[in-house]
Amino acid sequence: MADQPIRVGVIGAGANTRSRHIPGLQAIEGVQVIAVCNRSEASGRKVADEFGIERVTTDPEAIFGSRDVDAVVVGTWPYRHREFVVRALDAGKHVLTEARMAMDATEAREMLAAAQQHPDLVAQIVPAPIDLRSWRTARRLITDGTLGQVREAHVNVLTAGSLNPATPLHWRERRDYSGMNIMTMGLYIEVIHRWLGPTKRVLADGAIWVTERIDPETGQPRAIDVPDSLGVLAVMESGGGVDYRVSAVTHAPAGANGISVYGSKGTLHWQAGDRMTLAPVGGEPQPIEPDPGTAGEWRVEADFINSIRLGTPVTLTNFEDGLLYMRVTEAITRSRLAGRAVDIAEV
Repeated sequence: MADQPIRVGVIGAGANTRSRHIPGLQAIEGVQVIAVCNRSEASGRKVADEFGIERVTTDPEAIFGSRDVDAVVVGTWPYRHREFVVRALDAGKHVLTEARMAMDATEAREMLAAAQQHPDLVAQIVPAPIDLRSWRTARRLITDGTLGQVREAHVNVLTAGSLNPATPLHWRERRDYSGMNIMTMGLYIEVIHRWLGPTKRVLADGAIWVTERIDPETGQPRAIDVPDSLGVLAVMESGGGVDYRVSAVTHAPAGANGISVYGSKGTLHWQAGDRMTLAPVGGEPQPIEPDPGTAGEWRVEADFINSIRLGTPVTLTNFEDGLLYMRVTEAITRSRLAGRAVDIAEV
């Protein structure tokens, strides 16, 4: 089955789909992207012409109902993920969906339930890609006792991307498109779960400093209903706490963005660019490389096809892990709006 032909239909050919998924799939022997569905015929035709895709449609049912489509890539914004993933699975198609998994935990549960009802089909979420090289090593350093008892982790994601009020409205700033996802928060929750395991409880606060932008779809101002500044204190099931500070209105922050894990025996620093340093207690941080044979890279499309052809289990990222980060994402929003700590068990 290693050379089994796979024919793929794409729904929502956004930037990541065009830059990663379509060329990544087309580079695999025996895989064909045979159909693309976009919101407009013109945008779909542009993608089809660029990549040599034979069929263009604006109706997702034309993808789900095609007997010659074996797998579906869902590249839309989160507001259509549940609908399209469940429909694809019910139609007997393997499915790779863009992150974030869903609008909220309820939708994520429905998606997981649909996947469990079709155990013969592959259901995969595009993973957070920032630590693909180092995550196995980071987790090993935490779990084998090298850092000792992990007491704190600090996550800083400080940018100035939303400072300019003249910048057009982005889909991430619209709750009707992004749901309870806030900026890139979900991406870092996913990474923290890889390293430290599940979250137990969160306390969150946030603000919307730039309150409206011009909506490029209408040319009119639209109110922003997603925070551009967010702080979260989390308690982990394994013990210890995680302090998240995520902001898009911070010019020239004092320190480098990244993740720091502080243990009783040492400190692990991870920075954007997937670089790590390790500092034993009493020593200075020294660069470290991933453990031999563990350094990953972007291979989302190859992993998806291998799971279809060979039955390789989905690691990055399966629907169970997606539901977990969506529960935390929703708990953060509930906490922010209610002004109280929220246990993940409530969600």
